[in-house]
Amino acid sequence: MKPLWKLDRTPPTGTPFDPGARHDVIIVGAGLTGLTTAVMLSRAGLDVAVIEAGEVAELATGGNTGKLNLLQGKRLAEIRAHHSASLLQAYVEGNREGMDWLVAFADHAGVSYERRTDHSYAQDESGLDAVRQVHAAAREAGLPTRLLSRSELSSSAFPAAGAVALDEQVTIDPALVTGALAAELLAAGGTLHTGVRVTATHALPDPRVETPVGPLFADHIVIATGYPILDRGLYFAKMRAFRSYCVSFRVPGDVPESTFISVDSPTRSIRPVSSADGPGGDARLVVGGNGHPVGRSDGEAAAVDDLVSWARTYFPDAEETHRWSAQDYESHNQIPFVGAMPRGLGRIRFATGYAKWGLSNAPAAALRLTAEILGASWHDRPGWMVKIGTRLTVPADLARGAVEGAKVAAAATTGWIDAESRPVPVPRPAEGEGVVAQRSGRPVAISTVDGVTRAVSAVCPHLGGVLAWNDAECTWDCPLHASRFAPDGTRIEGPALQDLTVLPRTSGG
Repeated sequence: MKPLWKLDRTPPTGTPFDPGARHDVIIVGAGLTGLTTAVMLSRAGLDVAVIEAGEVAELATGGNTGKLNLLQGKRLAEIRAHHSASLLQAYVEGNREGMDWLVAFADHAGVSYERRTDHSYAQDESGLDAVRQVHAAAREAGLPTRLLSRSELSSSAFPAAGAVALDEQVTIDPALVTGALAAELLAAGGTLHTGVRVTATHALPDPRVETPVGPLFADHIVIATGYPILDRGLYFAKMRAFRSYCVSFRVPGDVPESTFISVDSPTRSIRPVSSADGPGGDARLVVGGNGHPVGRSDGEAAAVDDLVSWARTYFPDAEETHRWSAQDYESHNQIPFVGAMPRGLGRIRFATGYAKWGLSNAPAAALRLTAEILGASWHDRPGWMVKIGTRLTVPADLARGAVEGAKVAAAATTGWIDAESRPVPVPRPAEGEGVVAQRSGRPVAISTVDGVTRAVSAVCPHLGGVLAWNDAECTWDCPLHASRFAPDGTRIEGPALQDLTVLPRTSGG
């Protein structure tokens, strides 16, 4: 499953790796957070190196829907339900500055985009209260939203009982904009290492990152990897991770000119595509949604098929062109985590927890990271930075954390019990399928992909969760803290840093 944005694109060529090299700043992760931070710091005259295990926009950024907006579904209402109006206003203002920065960069770099009206809508009458809550929160935060009735949405082509709308929002190609960011970094003399995995980060005795091909040194290190790859601060226990899905379609008839996302379940996200805000070609509509906690699903492929079925119900001539998924992280606090990493001595910083709204939150985080690294005083920082940087944990944050912790504990127990009930040998999995069995008291993960049957340890090297098979992506996913692995055991993402142990495959499994 490859995102629409990444087809027929040549990724930026990286820089040859120089073990032991020293830079002012090392940024781990070449997604939107890492690259916007790198460009901001490079413009300030610092020597910046970005290091990425895959390619530019490898994971969440490349799987984004390309919707850059401030309304953000029901996010504003969720924040306001548990936090003060001033914190909500700070969140919106930070996102506004992040959005403005990215649009200005796109103008500067010649990356085209579309201005569209965004809608948070109710699929039926039961969702109208949520729509009104979003409208109230948005207006309180200073956004000029307006409520729309069912009759005012009659041209939407799909069921909509009402909506809150915000004009002058943006759709953009996320892979194109990150490619342009990488190009500016390199043109300014910055460094970009792709295909090199960071395996450890140290603040003492000299700040550095470790890789299989040698260390790199810097005065400052930024971790921009979704879940932080360090367990300092236990942020993996302060967030939850979701996978959500997208399908693009060729549609011969009319498609909506605006963007939409439902506030009720199941989530439906609708985004038109034009040559100005996408890669061109035949795809004209992207439908997304059906998110679920990573590793805890009744069927990932079924979730994608459901989106296809929904699209064809309301766009009967729609023809699928591409399908993909992405992983996003939401803090129990509802506000992204940005700033200094505990026990990092002020040398290691990170950003995560955008809750699926990374196109504005990532540059907002980069603005804050840049201010901190450049030594801006609190007095010189925008008010929104100060407010978000001094927020307190509230009881609702603790309650959400406790609920998620209970689910993680249940998943940990269930995985081991299920594996014990299925001893090897087991039948060889069919193409695209995987099964967890028990061999000599340990769970083993057996899958068949591209005609090759493999066996690897089914125990996540992070905290020992038993992995689950993702039948849409053909990956092994951890239901505890969302680490993911390829069928051959290679780590893809998440807090785990090691690959899975490869095991011999016995006859029949």
